[in-house]
Amino acid sequence: MLALPGMAPLLGVSLLARLAITAAGMALTLYAVLGLHLGYAAAGAVPAALTAGLALGGPLLGRLIDRRGLRTALLVTVVLQAGFWLAVPALRYPVLLGAAFLAGLLMVPAQAVTRQAVAAMTTGAQRRPAFALESVQGEVSYLVGPAAVILAAATLSPAAMAWGVGAAIVLGGAIIAALDPPLRAPGEAVGDVAADRPARRAWLGPAMIAALVMAFGTTMLLGGIDLAIVATLQQAGQVSWASVVVAVCGLASVTGGLCYGALARPLPTWLLLGLLGAATVVAGLAPGWRWLCVAVVGTGLLTAPTLATVADTVSRLAPAGVRGEATGLHSSAMSAGVALGAPIVGWAIDAGTPATGFATAGLAGVAAALAGFLLSRRARQPLGEGTGVAPDPEPCVVGADADG
Repeated sequence: MLALPGMAPLLGVSLLARLAITAAGMALTLYAVLGLHLGYAAAGAVPAALTAGLALGGPLLGRLIDRRGLRTALLVTVVLQAGFWLAVPALRYPVLLGAAFLAGLLMVPAQAVTRQAVAAMTTGAQRRPAFALESVQGEVSYLVGPAAVILAAATLSPAAMAWGVGAAIVLGGAIIAALDPPLRAPGEAVGDVAADRPARRAWLGPAMIAALVMAFGTTMLLGGIDLAIVATLQQAGQVSWASVVVAVCGLASVTGGLCYGALARPLPTWLLLGLLGAATVVAGLAPGWRWLCVAVVGTGLLTAPTLATVADTVSRLAPAGVRGEATGLHSSAMSAGVALGAPIVGWAIDAGTPATGFATAGLAGVAAALAGFLLSRRARQPLGEGTGVAPDPEPCVVGADADG
């Protein structure tokens, strides 16, 4: 995949931007605690505002990319991000909340752009391993980004830490704009963008809704796992080992993504998500950190493959003229899942035990897999002339040659 023209530079700069974007919530939390001397509850509201903006901003930025082009969207977001992160040390708490929401609403769309470019730069047979590699990139950003910010907070001033994160976001967005990766395959290039946009009802059907539901369910599951891990180890008096368990889960996900990308045949998205949910429920039975390290390997191995198949499905179902909006909806569904996962799992832990938290996260994934399966069974995608949507002979099974 890295030998494809333009792929290695795209994934390299995208990783820089995604590391910083992933770390942005932690950076704002630590700034509120260390710089504004707030409690953790008040500090947590700042990244929550950022996440709410991310969830709402995905489709808006996607439409902007579809209508005005990639560089226009990146220019708008890069300028706003530069202004926000430069101003963070001067903002009072109430203003910081509103500004964080706006920053999330107009965050540099590195993830969405990378997925659109991957879809444009690969053929049907190449897309599954390419999206697997993109999902591995996402796992690496979650492993490294927040940890790097915590290290920076221990060695730098709160303002310098915030400026460093902002600089990485701005630099990543600017380099992506300079690279200007293609967002459409050569055969999809058109002259009239407005005429190329099919009606929303023509593409936002049961199959696409199934993919979005499964994206939401996957990240809702993942959003609650860390909290369940900490609660389990706290109950066992081993909370200091939580970072080790989380690292094992992340490394297993990277391994799973690389292995899945090398497979000759794909698996249905709903099956991968269902297995991911079941593995998460089982992880709640682990009594201590050693067994929990073993248990989360199953969850980790299935994480990147599930995320990759969902991204691949969205790219295949979206016509070229609305791929930005569809990818934005996908990003919004994932952000909403992350935002809801932790509080719902936290409520389950408070009402029961840490194992209840694992069960809640896992069953949310199983429920999303079942809903995705039932919706995709209803899906009928006729091959319309010029729509860019190929029929899906097996609902939500990716990896078939979409070019034929």
